[in-house]
Amino acid sequence: MILLLPTLMVGIWEIVRHQFLMPYISMDLGNYLTPVLVFLVSLVLLVPLFSLMERNQRELEQERALKDAMKAREGLAKELHDGMAQSLFLLSVKIDRLEASRKNGEVSEESVDQIKKTVHEVNRYVRQAIANLKIPVSEQSSFSLEQSVKDQLAQMANEIMIEASLDWSLRDDALSPSEKSELLSCIREAIINVRKHTRAGLVSITGAGDEKSWCVVVADNGEGFQHDPFEMNGSYGLQIMKERALRMGWKLRLTSGDTGTQVEITKGEVSS
Repeated sequence: MILLLPTLMVGIWEIVRHQFLMPYISMDLGNYLTPVLVFLVSLVLLVPLFSLMERNQRELEQERALKDAMKAREGLAKELHDGMAQSLFLLSVKIDRLEASRKNGEVSEESVDQIKKTVHEVNRYVRQAIANLKIPVSEQSSFSLEQSVKDQLAQMANEIMIEASLDWSLRDDALSPSEKSELLSCIREAIINVRKHTRAGLVSITGAGDEKSWCVVVADNGEGFQHDPFEMNGSYGLQIMKERALRMGWKLRLTSGDTGTQVEITKGEVSS
């Protein structure tokens, strides 16, 4: 409209002026009236258009701000779940053991120290989550995924008394820093679910592949799930894992039966 309106207006005005108004309006007066008419018509038609554009822009900005706020809330929820919620679960396990030991008259100083240590871990997770919200993702330092997985397995094996094994050949340079962070969060969630839901005595983790295609499997010998675990009440962690995999373009498959549960995360086509 901005491009065509002045052209059309001048064309129509010149036709009308030469065909019907020449006896009444001189050439000089007609030339003076041409820009005035173009300005008035443009003002009448374009001001509402610009108002509409400004209103749409404000609505888009409000929608963008709402999306940013929701994304920040989701990020905070994941930080709290990955750190504090899981540490609180481990704390509850230790308190149950302490209560059982108290009933048997076998309360040890070591059990109390472990509970204190877990409480300090919760505090550290909360502080770290707050700090991470202030650091852009691009500035977060890289880390060794294999070593992080080893640390997670060692912590779980020590705190909940479960046998753990690791067979890892997936190199760190096969994944970007963001991929390593998201994959570690998925592995951490799978490990903690082994103890929370399956009551397994053994958990194994395998990772293999390259930058084009890889596969990571977390398996246990627990009781398994009788129903779809993603539909269970309180399966917030599994939903987060599913959303992580979907966002990263990975495939997530969870199989469960009498012999245990297996969580498989793959990128690309991995040969068997």
